Amino acid sequence: MSDKPITLMPEDIQRIMGKDAQRNNILAARMVSEMVKTTLGPKGMDKMLVSPMNEIIVTNDGVTILDEMQIEHPAAKMMVNIAKTQDSEVGDGTTSVVMIAGKLLENAEVLLDKKIHPTVIVKGYRIAAEKCKEILDEVALRISDGDEEVLKQVAMTAMTGKSAESSKEKFAEIIVKAVKQIQDNGKVDLTNIKIEKSKGEGISDTELISGIVLDKEKVSLDMPNSIPNAKIVLIDFPLELKNPDIETKISISNPEQLQGFLNQEERWIKEMIGKVKETGANVVFCQKGIDDFAQYLLSKSGIYACRRVARSDMEKLAKATGGKIVSQINELSSLELGSAELVEEVKHGNDSFTYIRDCKNPKAVTILIHGGTEHVIDEIERAFRDGLGVVSSSLKTKLIVPGGGAIEIELARRLRIFGQSLSGREQLAVEQFASALEFIPTTLAENAGMDPIDILTELKSRHESGEKNAGLNLFTNKIENVLDARIIEPYKIKTQAISSATEVANMILRIDDVIASSGNKPGRKIHPEMNEEF
Repeated sequence: MSDKPITLMPEDIQRIMGKDAQRNNILAARMVSEMVKTTLGPKGMDKMLVSPMNEIIVTNDGVTILDEMQIEHPAAKMMVNIAKTQDSEVGDGTTSVVMIAGKLLENAEVLLDKKIHPTVIVKGYRIAAEKCKEILDEVALRISDGDEEVLKQVAMTAMTGKSAESSKEKFAEIIVKAVKQIQDNGKVDLTNIKIEKSKGEGISDTELISGIVLDKEKVSLDMPNSIPNAKIVLIDFPLELKNPDIETKISISNPEQLQGFLNQEERWIKEMIGKVKETGANVVFCQKGIDDFAQYLLSKSGIYACRRVARSDMEKLAKATGGKIVSQINELSSLELGSAELVEEVKHGNDSFTYIRDCKNPKAVTILIHGGTEHVIDEIERAFRDGLGVVSSSLKTKLIVPGGGAIEIELARRLRIFGQSLSGREQLAVEQFASALEFIPTTLAENAGMDPIDILTELKSRHESGEKNAGLNLFTNKIENVLDARIIEPYKIKTQAISSATEVANMILRIDDVIASSGNKPGRKIHPEMNEEF
């Protein structure tokens, strides 16, 4: 029998097996969790991210930090993905989900050291996550569409710590008003809320427009600056002559033919503008181009026009004004027109915007954010997106829970009681799951400069004595009833965070072999067709 060693894989494959693979993955996930934990809560700190192109982002939004960091480790990438899922599903809680997942893995390491098998831990974590869902269903408070004050508080809780504190009440009002305005048969589509940014003025000048704001200027200086009682036509064909798709030659033998040809072009454009005027429209938004001669005719008729409007903006304009997008010139009629109280061009510094204001019952609206610098405006935009996400998810589920770490302490307390009813080793995993949930209130306290051990001890004793809404109010640095202090979060944040964190922790725990390819060896080339070296 040959003594020659058997090689299964190429030399450039790296393989980590058994405990080393587990510890490596757990460490990577924990590092991600440690990285974002200082940003948690209203007293959390910000991160400055500088790209290779020297672009700067200053934020404490978990998903933005992780996304911009270009993380390479495969297990760490899983943590980034759950933050993205949390962001797309709820809009807030991205830092919390990463922290819970990291703590679950850290606590699993304690059990692995005690020779408890990963599948037992995975089973225990799954049981704990299901029990958490049951407890959340039991303690969640029901709200109705009319509870606008509660929805404002939910938005304010989500926006704290994101540079928006000074105007959070105004912002919360804007968010609730915008979401309620676009709500259609109980459903909320946040793509119908356009967020436009304008550098200049202060963040307190941010406003909600009952209509759409376009970052476009009128096509001709001779057009009026504002049109009251606007009748708006939306067209997605060009107000110019079409260029033929194939190369075309026109043979002209005398000057009269050339003049006739030019006159024909003018007649066609006059006919097109004539059909627009026949509808009674005094504002035109065109998805394609507008010819110079067409611009002249429109301005002569006192019609305001914008060209090359994005398709997404055209759709929002249709929802806001009640107009219909017309694709053929022959289909133009007064029935397709939209309306608004006012269409005007407004200049902010060097930028020109077109405001379509005061539409009747618009199903698309615009939040126009003002701020001194791009970095401030971008962070305010992230705060708005979080606020919009939590308000829409609260309206969807009609359920809320107390914030400030109160719900996590209550979940941990009840989980420990439930764990005692389990007979197997899963009991230890449930205990560690409860301990992982307590990581949220201890980090909130730590980030606020308070003693986390003292805070955790007091929170536990309050909950043991029946104060299930006792949580941290970091504006007063006291433990109090957070529902009275109006620190409220959507139920969906907690359910999504716990289920996502559990799933990713369980997936990482089950990995005992990491096989990583570093690509082709240097100097080797693969022929693209023959799939052979040459």
